[in-house]
Amino acid sequence: MIKTPDDKIYFNYHFTFSNDTVKTITAIVDRKTLSIIEPQHRYFPEWAKLENFKCPNCPLNPEEHTYCPLALNLQTILSEFNDKNSFELVEVLVETPVRNYQKKTSLQQGVSSLLGILMVTSGCPVMGKLKPLLYFHLPFASIEETEVRALSLYLLAQYVKMIKGEEPDWEMNKLKKIYEDVRTLNHHVSKKIVNLSAKDANINSLIVLNNFAEFVTIILGEKTIEELEFYLKEFF
Repeated sequence: MIKTPDDKIYFNYHFTFSNDTVKTITAIVDRKTLSIIEPQHRYFPEWAKLENFKCPNCPLNPEEHTYCPLALNLQTILSEFNDKNSFELVEVLVETPVRNYQKKTSLQQGVSSLLGILMVTSGCPVMGKLKPLLYFHLPFASIEETEVRALSLYLLAQYVKMIKGEEPDWEMNKLKKIYEDVRTLNHHVSKKIVNLSAKDANINSLIVLNNFAEFVTIILGEKTIEELEFYLKEFF
């Protein structure tokens, strides 16, 4: 576990390769805004300009935002892992303020977990809608775990809205829209970075994230929430 200041959340990702080399990437997030705290000296590549990287559903104006915030956050991953094979087995240690997680897995799955943080905290208005999940970040989560976290937190938010006298979204229409937008973004970003990666570690990681987004969208769209009834029946 990491001892951190009250105003910051630290996530340390340590990747140990078969030759015993270790790559460590630290994401420092402002606890109140859940936005990543950027390093002082940062590389701004031409490809990351918003006019070059903008997604079809992006609300940002290139005249006001020179760079795509998500692309800038991807820069670290692209530079660290662009020469690695996505299926290479690595030992991943994730240190958080609450507990540590460790798993031997493919590089693409380890990087995918890290990308989940970097994309949500980047300042991207599309991915930023998933910020509530960051408080309960679960590295290497299964599809079922991702479902439960997303659905339960969203429904809890609607309950809070109801208590405050606001109109809740019990049909989860807004959540459907959020994940549809995330899927659109993931498809677009995947196409963009495939031309930037020497190999496939980064593009495969985004495909993993996209699979998660698509699965939750399908669950909501086809109204098959009852498949989770087995886990919830004691609450009925």
